[in-house]
Amino acid sequence: MAIKGKNTDPFADDYVPATPITRLKEGRWPLVAGVSAITCGAVFYDVPVLFSVASGLLLAGATAYVPRKARMRKRVTSGPRAIPRMWPGTGMKVTADALANPCFIADGRGIIRYVNKAAAKNHAGVKPGDPLSFSLRAPSLLEAFDRVCVSASPERIVWMEKVPTEAWYEAHLSPIYLPGSSGAAERGDVPDFVLVVINDLTEQRRLERMRTDFVANASHELRTPLASLTGFIETLQGPAKEDDAARERFLNIMLEQAGRMRRLIDDILSLSRVELKAHVRPDTPVDLGEVVRHTVDSLGPLARELEVAIEVHFSGGLAEVKGDRDELIEVVENLIENALKYGSAGKRVDVRIEAEKGPGDGISSWGLHVTDYGEGIPPEHLPRLTERFYRVDVDSSRVMRGTGLGLAIVKHILTRHRARLEIVSSPGKGATFSVRFPPD
Repeated sequence: MAIKGKNTDPFADDYVPATPITRLKEGRWPLVAGVSAITCGAVFYDVPVLFSVASGLLLAGATAYVPRKARMRKRVTSGPRAIPRMWPGTGMKVTADALANPCFIADGRGIIRYVNKAAAKNHAGVKPGDPLSFSLRAPSLLEAFDRVCVSASPERIVWMEKVPTEAWYEAHLSPIYLPGSSGAAERGDVPDFVLVVINDLTEQRRLERMRTDFVANASHELRTPLASLTGFIETLQGPAKEDDAARERFLNIMLEQAGRMRRLIDDILSLSRVELKAHVRPDTPVDLGEVVRHTVDSLGPLARELEVAIEVHFSGGLAEVKGDRDELIEVVENLIENALKYGSAGKRVDVRIEAEKGPGDGISSWGLHVTDYGEGIPPEHLPRLTERFYRVDVDSSRVMRGTGLGLAIVKHILTRHRARLEIVSSPGKGATFSVRFPPD
């Protein structure tokens, strides 16, 4: 007897047909107990032997021929219809693990039934047995899942997440109906499973944005030096063709403008590379003290040229943070170089590395502070200092060969490292740029 329709028991309709032999096998223990009781009655209570034999035969016949409910029969454990309805089979799991992209298998109720290796690595909070909405909180994805369960048609969606950094994802959702199940797409039944495959589009989108931003920034910032170069070349080809003094002066200006173009291109490319990796937090241990010492040594010639002393305040030891060494060198170099150039009136720059205490007596995190004693920064400029090409004083920035991208690069590198940049300044009292790294 086959039980039709949906059932929480995945083998509810797969049973061995009932025969007298199978019924005797299934009821052998009650039969043995009954025969034993009849034998005891014949031996100890003088029950007639003929009556005892007849009772045993009657009991055996009842066991072999009287029908019982189907739930008492032995279930089939092999064959084409022995397919689990509520959990993915081994073949489906192996196939999901072979996919390079994160993949989830959920049932028609939205409960996650399997998570492949890539998904377990990239989405650590996702666990089988939890509702899909517990771990993947993108509303558009959950809405698409509901539509797939109702329409039994595949869907593709793209969405963006802004926390902790901007990231773009694409998901393909497909309904699965297992062979032999009572559900069918033609009747609009709820699928046995829904396959959710997620593709990370963040790098692709950042590449597209990088190309767009590079063209926009390059065309805007390179226009001035290119116009200067063109004008000087035309002058040297015309009125100043035979003027040696003018030629020498113009060639020096052209060399300076070409250097400005090179610095702009280098900074734009550096910013684009940092933005491309902004969603990937580095996890390599880096000694912050060694980074500071290396940077101070490399900026020594500039400090001597500007007649500014760099003083490093650090008790020594190991100031370890998780990060990318080259990028952290770029951060420290930008901060100290800005302090040297724009705070040179104070004749001193202090660089401090301080341990920040956490709960108990241990070190929770590290902080880097770069302080100059120059003219300071008016408060109305502080919120915009990390914008691209923003300059407090355009003329002084050009004199100091600044591109307006240094602090923008610092901000994006620190965002990737999950660190914070704080700026404290007031006119006439210098400025302090503080970097606070997160606890490991």
